[in-house]
Amino acid sequence: MKVVYTSEAIDDLVRLREFIEIRNPGAAKRIAYSLVDGIKKLKRFPHIGIKVSEAPNPEAMRDLILENYTVRYLILDKSINILRVWHQREDEKNGL
Repeated sequence: MKVVYTSEAIDDLVRLREFIEIRNPGAAKRIAYSLVDGIKKLKRFPHIGIKVSEAPNPEAMRDLILENYTVRYLILDKSINILRVWHQREDEKNGL
């Protein structure tokens, strides 16, 4: 399976890294690596995330929890689309 990032997911990753980098550049690098590494695992194990029960198709839309971050993704026939990424302290319904 191929992993595809939406423009919103890319914006989320940039936003999160910039926010963390201000306070702790080393942590920003470590967290960015951890997120990307965790997302790569979806290629082999696309169903490891938690089903998003309110989604039209909960089997296909899932949340992958990586440390304190949530990666929402959609499983398609030939790809996994990374939709959004947020810190668990952020509210997914307010702007995410």
